[in-house]
Amino acid sequence: MRRISLLLAMCSFSFGMAQSNLNDLLAAGLNDAEQFTTNWLAPVTEAGIYSISNGWYNSADAKPLAGFEISIVGNITGFKNKSDKKAFTLNTADYENLTFVDGSSSKEVATALGDIEGVDVAINATIEGQQVSTTFELPSGLSSEDLNFVPSGYIQASVGLIKGTEVKARFLPKINTDDVSIGLYGFGIQHDFTKHLPADKLLPVAISAVIGYTNLSGEYDFTSTGVISGENQRIDAKFSSWNFAAVVSTRLPVINFYGGLNYITGKADTDILGRYEVATAGTAIVYNDPFMISNKVSGVSANVGTKLKLGFFRINADYNIAEFSTFTFGVNFGFR
Repeated sequence: MRRISLLLAMCSFSFGMAQSNLNDLLAAGLNDAEQFTTNWLAPVTEAGIYSISNGWYNSADAKPLAGFEISIVGNITGFKNKSDKKAFTLNTADYENLTFVDGSSSKEVATALGDIEGVDVAINATIEGQQVSTTFELPSGLSSEDLNFVPSGYIQASVGLIKGTEVKARFLPKINTDDVSIGLYGFGIQHDFTKHLPADKLLPVAISAVIGYTNLSGEYDFTSTGVISGENQRIDAKFSSWNFAAVVSTRLPVINFYGGLNYITGKADTDILGRYEVATAGTAIVYNDPFMISNKVSGVSANVGTKLKLGFFRINADYNIAEFSTFTFGVNFGFR
């Protein structure tokens, strides 16, 4: 459960990645450990990128000069029905030292989003000059804890500048605990093309373009857990994403509707850092900063939503359809 709590707290960074399995995976050798971890992490990092990429707009009607809005935005990215993202095929022919205990040559195993449990693998090989012979269970994922979503959240501010242009910034203040730190920031710009039309105030709709960049980074230090001998053991992750959107919305006094077509592209880098001493029958195998995993994501999404304005107070909600679909909810305070 500790791994799952960290996943949620860190917007689905798999920082608590199967602590009890990390020693076993490294015992299989760096190549096998890196290959398995890359496949295991890929879907959850993809979901995380889609999650942090949303929430850049709740209207196509850009704010006038000095108009502002401060928002608390939350995203829930679901994967309950994404069976293709919950498992991958592990073919032992692609690994140097991993074999299935039951003798299978290939089998479906869980990703960090999955729920397949009880898959045992074995290592019986000479690695780094040391004989390694062990069996262990492969890690499962979020679904095994009855969790089928990836969350993200932040504070966002928007300010109107020259005619039709609005700038945005988002952040999650740096959060530090004994072993976890996380922070988020981002910048965006919106331009309302209808503001350049002579009768723009009479038009029933507004049309805008929005560009937003988000960066989320964090670190999980698990040296004190004692799972693996060594020092300064930590997982460092950095997520970054761009969202390029075309947005249209109504221009009514109280309740409005909006929708957008988005192109999302992003990257996740996860570093396994520190010194690791993997126990063997002889001298321990030592790894320093074992490996880094990178995952790139891109795709098109479309969303539709509504916004209710009650003077200074506003709320909005929208649903984004994408490879990983997201529900976004915002509580806003502003002046136009």
